[in-house]
Amino acid sequence: MNIQNLSRGQLEERLAALREKYDSYKALGLKLDMSRGKPGAEQLEITNAMLDPALLGNFKAENGLDVRNYGLLDGIPECKRIFSQILEVAPENIIIFGNASLSIMYDYIAQCMIFGAGDEPWCKQSGIKFLCPVPGYDRHFAILEHFGIEMINIPMNESGPDMDMIEELVKDEKVKGAFCVPMYSNPTGITYSDETVRRFAALKPAAKDFRVIWDNAYCVHHISDSHDKLLNIFEACKEYGTEDNFIEVTSTSKITFPGSGVSVLAASDANIAAIKKRMTVQTIGYDKLNQLRHANFLKDKAGVEAQMLRHAEILKPKFEAVLSAFEKNLAGKGIAEWTKPNGGYFISLDVCNGCAKRTVALCREAGVTLTGAGATFPYGKDPDDKNIRIAPTFPSRDELCKAVEILCLCVEISALEKLLA
Repeated sequence: MNIQNLSRGQLEERLAALREKYDSYKALGLKLDMSRGKPGAEQLEITNAMLDPALLGNFKAENGLDVRNYGLLDGIPECKRIFSQILEVAPENIIIFGNASLSIMYDYIAQCMIFGAGDEPWCKQSGIKFLCPVPGYDRHFAILEHFGIEMINIPMNESGPDMDMIEELVKDEKVKGAFCVPMYSNPTGITYSDETVRRFAALKPAAKDFRVIWDNAYCVHHISDSHDKLLNIFEACKEYGTEDNFIEVTSTSKITFPGSGVSVLAASDANIAAIKKRMTVQTIGYDKLNQLRHANFLKDKAGVEAQMLRHAEILKPKFEAVLSAFEKNLAGKGIAEWTKPNGGYFISLDVCNGCAKRTVALCREAGVTLTGAGATFPYGKDPDDKNIRIAPTFPSRDELCKAVEILCLCVEISALEKLLA
């Protein structure tokens, strides 16, 4: 039943019935949170074995260093090796940091602002800009806004960002880079096609200090049995000699414990050398006890994959519950579209133009907290007011089912209100 085809009388009758149902939900006093992509309690439990003191053994890394002491600025070798296998880059092109890749990204932009990236510091260059695939990750946008960097929206399609647009925009030397989540993108769940990755690698920007932050946060976060595959950006760059244009980051935030994981930077020889030079002034080193704990718990790429299968067993039913509810309650009504990701942490929901804020507000009044409307766009401004990021991971499955039922109700109410306005 496409509600766009109903008469005014039918629309009013249906809206009255839905509002009555909505009021019954409001009366329950629910408090359901789908606002951020946090692992649920069940996911945290599967990593508890990492807290076993025996994992630290004699506190020695494989090279003999006592991890309780100073040393190894760029991380212990066994931890670097795991991420070398996952990201398919040499261990010498990896640095292990603290628990959050967000800190790496913030710090890298800050360093470019203060010291530059092979050219004059960005803070001395007026009007610098960054390209931002949308809908995208709000924390990326927050970093850029914090430093006063102008953001340019780049629409996403099924194969990644609009590369025709990017190739044209990088001809402007004021365009200094882009933020990307190339695999299971936040929030769409799209993985960049091989062609998209190659076109990124082939970019010839006017800016000498152009940098793409390749935020590969979900590189092992498969949910369905059909895994997406992402072409290795550094392998693609070899043909064009553009390795210096890319800074890749990832972390164990949603592999082990979000509050106490390790994060990883992968980059070209030149970028690694420049970053390590700054690090010698900035820090003595990061938590090597935690690195050893992770290395001994995960062991290798196969160990990471086994851990992610345990996560998938928990997450798959939650994603299926959301998609099933959307199909049952929204399909065919002409009021919503959504993505069906094979991995990652989010589903992207597009409601009718001009209805996202109203939908989120209705949900909030009924006790369901969602990511704010507009958060998936720079400056919090969705030009069509239609995109909502759905985060199914944190609530229990029972809570999730109730929350999505209310969400679907609110999507339709907001659409009916707009049609009747």
